[in-house]
Order: sequence, then C-alpha cells, then structure tokens
Amino acid sequence: MQKRWSVRPKPEYADVIKLSTELNIDPVLSTLLLQRGVTDFEEARFFFRPELSHLHDPFLMKDMDKAIARIEQAFEEGEKILIYGDYDVDGTTSVALVYSFFHKIYPNLEYYIPDRYKEGYGISTKGIDYAAEYGFKLIIALDCGIKSVDKIAYANSLGVDFIICDHHNPGDEIPDAVAVLDPKRLDCGYPYKELSGCGIGFKLIQAYAQVNDIPFEELHQYFEYTAISIACDIVHITGENRVLAYYGLQRINSNPCIGVKTLMQAAGRTENYTISDIVFMIGPRINAAGRIDDAKHAVELLIACTDESAQIKSDMINLRNIERKEHDLNITDEALGMIDGDEVMMRRKSTVVYNEKWHKGVIGIVASRLTEKYYRPTIVLTKSNEHVAGSARSVYGFDLYEALCGCSDLLIQFGGHKYAAGLTMAPEMVEAFSQRFEEVVNASITDDLLIQEIRIDAELDLKQIEAKFFRVLNQFSPFGPENMSPVFITKNVYVSGNNASIVGNNHIKMTVQQQDSPAFDCIAFNMGEYLPKISKGIPFDICYSIEENVWRERRSIQLNIKGIRTY
Repeated sequence: MQKRWSVRPKPEYADVIKLSTELNIDPVLSTLLLQRGVTDFEEARFFFRPELSHLHDPFLMKDMDKAIARIEQAFEEGEKILIYGDYDVDGTTSVALVYSFFHKIYPNLEYYIPDRYKEGYGISTKGIDYAAEYGFKLIIALDCGIKSVDKIAYANSLGVDFIICDHHNPGDEIPDAVAVLDPKRLDCGYPYKELSGCGIGFKLIQAYAQVNDIPFEELHQYFEYTAISIACDIVHITGENRVLAYYGLQRINSNPCIGVKTLMQAAGRTENYTISDIVFMIGPRINAAGRIDDAKHAVELLIACTDESAQIKSDMINLRNIERKEHDLNITDEALGMIDGDEVMMRRKSTVVYNEKWHKGVIGIVASRLTEKYYRPTIVLTKSNEHVAGSARSVYGFDLYEALCGCSDLLIQFGGHKYAAGLTMAPEMVEAFSQRFEEVVNASITDDLLIQEIRIDAELDLKQIEAKFFRVLNQFSPFGPENMSPVFITKNVYVSGNNASIVGNNHIKMTVQQQDSPAFDCIAFNMGEYLPKISKGIPFDICYSIEENVWRERRSIQLNIKGIRTY
C-alpha cells in the first residue's frame, strides 16, 4: 500500500540548542522533547522521571466528596454495594481494581458485568433490576454511565443510588446520580482530562485512602490494572496517565498479581513488557472473555487469590482467545472476498459489509483489519437479536462520529468518537445506510486522508545512534498516544555487504549503513517487494523507529523500518 511520509515541523533552532545545552543531549533528542511540549530542564525532569508526587489530589475532581461520603454511609449502614463495569479491558480492570480494594475493607459487595449480547454496552435495565431484586442500595459504575440519564432516573425510582466513574464525553444532561466523577464534565476543574475508566476508579480509591489514613503504599498493587487499561483503551500517555503507566509497568515486570502473572505466562513471556506488549499480548486475552463468553471470567482471573484458580480461568480465557482468533480470521477472509469481488465496493471511499451470521464479538477487530487493508472508513455489520449491530473504524484525520451524525435518521442508536464507534439499525435500513454513509464520506473526505501517513519526528544520521542517545531515547517511554515511539528518517543508506534477505512472511531482514557510519540490523515487515530495488550499493531512504532486539540473551540496537523510498 502506498504511504505518504510527513515530517513534523522543526521547533525553533534557538530553542533546540538551548534545551540541548541545558540537558547535555543530542539536538535531535531536544527536538523530540520540544515536540512533546517539554521546554526546560524542570519539565524534562518531570517527563523523564515520573513520580507519584505528580498525581493530583483526587478531591479536585467534582463530586468526589459526595462519592466518598455515600460509600462511607453504605459501610456504616451495612448496605449491599454492586461494582458495575463494562465488558472490555478498561471496564474489567476497573471492576477488579475497585472491588479488590473495597473488598479488603468491607465484605458486603459484589460485582456485575453486563452481557455484551443480551444487555449491550453501558448501564442496562437488566443490571438495575438485578440490583433492586437482590437488595443492592448502591451501584458504583465504572467506565460507563455518563450518558445514562434515563437509566439513572429508573434506578432512582427503585431506590438504587449510583456513583458514576466515567471518562467519556458527557451529553447535554448529566445523570441525576449521587456523584458523577468525570474530568470531561464542563463543570469539573480536575487538572488532567485524559484518565482511563480504570484511572477514575483509582482516583476513587485514592480519595478513600486519603480520608481514612490508609498508606498510599497500599495502593501500589493496583497500578498494574491502571497500566493495562491505559494501554488497551488507547488513552493519552501524558500527565497522570504517564505516571500510572510507568509505575504499572514496573509492577507488571517485577511483582504482578497472580492473575496478571498467569496471563503473561499464557502469552509466552513473563518480563520486559511494554505498553505495546500489553496491547497485543494481554489485552486480547482479557477481551476474549467478553467477546466469546462472559467478561466476568476476566474479572475472576484478575482478582484470583491462588495459582490454581488463576490457572483454571486463564486456561478458559486462552481457549476463548483461540476461538476469537478463528472467528476473526474467518470473518476477515469472508469480508475481503466480498470487497475484492465487487467492483463498485472497490471504487468506494468507504467500506460497509454485512453478514447476519458473523460473530458480533469480533466485528470491531475485523473492521480494524479492513481499515488497515483498504485504508478508508470502515463499518462491519452483523445481526444482533432483532437488530443489526455494527462496529466502525476510521482513518487518521477523518471524523467518523461526525459522519455517523449525517446518517443518524437511519440508525436506532450510535456512539463513540472520532476514530471508533458502534451503531445499531433496523435490518431493512442496511442498504440505505451503506449508500448514505458512502455519500457522507465521499463529500467530506479528502484524497490525501485516503493515503496512509507515516508521521516522522526528525531526520537522523546513523552515526548519531550511539549508547547515550539510545539510553536517553529509552527514557521517553512508556510510549503511546501523544507520546508515540519516535520515527526518524535517514537518507542515502545502503545495504551493508550482502545482508538483505526475505524472512518469514514477506519481511526483509537486512543490515544498513551510511557513509562512515556503523552498520545497523533492520527488520522491515511486509516489505518484501522492495528487496530487488535495494541491492548492494544502491542508496535509498528509510524511516524507522529504534528498538532493542533481544536474541538468546544478546541485546542489540535494531531499526524497525516503517517505510522505504528508492530513487
């Protein structure tokens, strides 16, 4: 697939040199810092050395005082409390965190995860009815609820109170709950707005610990949950999230809880996890429980107290993950066949595919794969009870949510954000929706947005990549949204010796260098077609990230090639 290379604007030269001198680092590294908003020594220290003291006072969040007062009232009066969370990674880690903490203090509580297929996303009528029937007076809702105005009103009519802990954008009306914790409320002055749902849950237990003289050290064990949620919910890794992710990774790599340790063993590695590793190795296993079976199994694993119980749940979830992969591959193949065999669909600027037999739990993954393949806004639809449910994914720079707003009269409901969304419609609306969505996308998307962009941070000579440079670069981690692993461009490189060959499934493994530079090992995934063009002695340009490769206990610097440009 053709990709366009886009180099970020350079900061002012004087600012680069000033920061480089202050920190005694390569100007390219100070360029990266300035691009991330780091302008002086103190801000750099804050960036490179996340500290727990950088976490904000939880009582700066609107309604936190009300939330803690209501929880303490429930404890004093012996009320039953239900910890309620969504079925994805953020929701299940949120429930595991809050339940684990409060269960050590107060025994009269349970947790509840809605069924993806019978109840759908967020707070459900069935969940509220369950609470009322079994005598729960208080529900703590995590990673959901900010738009559940009608559901909270219904709960109030049954005498069930709600504390909402959410991180999504609110609607025009805030639900009438006892407390609504959400930094994205317009009337909330909390300094950091990008916490995950699990991050809001952490602020709740931090506030309780603060007023009840529980040492903050007792909260350290919950950092691994926040790191997993931050990674898998793709929230910004800046500010508080950077602190929570940093210490969460330390916990995961040194002393994980039994459940997380068992997940790591199932993934085939038990150390040196990064945010990316969590996304691709741990997250899918947690998600598989809710996609294929019941997300409660994921919570049971995360809060497991014995190796035996954790292993039982891990084995079950691993089987579900295998099933998930099979559904994913089969549905992706079927969808690719539908698109490739239809000239009209191939010419479109959007993709909408529908099969009533597809598994609802994996259509989001399939939508992501189709977006990667054709690089255009994509929606995958399947039958869900009497309706058609869909999962949508977008390309960088195109507002998917706004496009769905242009089709809202054809939908029963929809929700999400700029790059991912979910939707529901009547079966008879599928054809009309597919046509309307294409019309909206065609009218608003620009041709350049349909070409995948490689965003390059800075130009670099290979001879600049030495031990100190790599050591400082590693301190930019943990990487993620708003702090992605830097991508560099180096021009006029050539293959060193005869060290270029195809490995695996169309990958290039090679060694490259510039004139007078050291040679570096490289891996270029899915770029086998470039091999004939980069034969020995012919110069070309590369863009890449720099990483450490570990092979049989030998560590070396490796360039992960993102793009190759020949002359």
